[in-house]
Amino acid sequence: MRETFTKGMARNIYYGGAVFFFLVLIGLTVDTVRSLPKTDNSQNLTEVVAAGKRVWEVNNCIGCHTLLGEGAYFAPELGNVYTRFGESTEAIKGWIMSRPVDGVPGRRSMPQFNLTEEELEAVAQFLKYVDGVKTARDWPPNIQG
Repeated sequence: MRETFTKGMARNIYYGGAVFFFLVLIGLTVDTVRSLPKTDNSQNLTEVVAAGKRVWEVNNCIGCHTLLGEGAYFAPELGNVYTRFGESTEAIKGWIMSRPVDGVPGRRSMPQFNLTEEELEAVAQFLKYVDGVKTARDWPPNIQG
């Protein structure tokens, strides 16, 4: 082996590495695009679900809750709340309306957002939709969220 490292060798390593990692990127992209239809729950995506997502964002729910592991950790994970509440959107709406809960040791109370019936239904449908998303490692890891 040569004891000197030439410009040509450096160039070949640079271009060879760039081509290799570009091919890896293309392969991972193709794999992701192929696997998304099996996991994304897009068949259940409706206008009501989109409206629920907008209510979720406007009220900054992710500032306290996590959704499929993303968000703050002050309040419970809501990725499986539909399953946790017995697959009932009415139970979810009742839970949201029963807030705030004061006096529970170690917990902050959830603000009362005074949502309309349509907004409540939209949020409940959004959480039902999220519960149907198939995650890679079955997130959340337990039923309590």
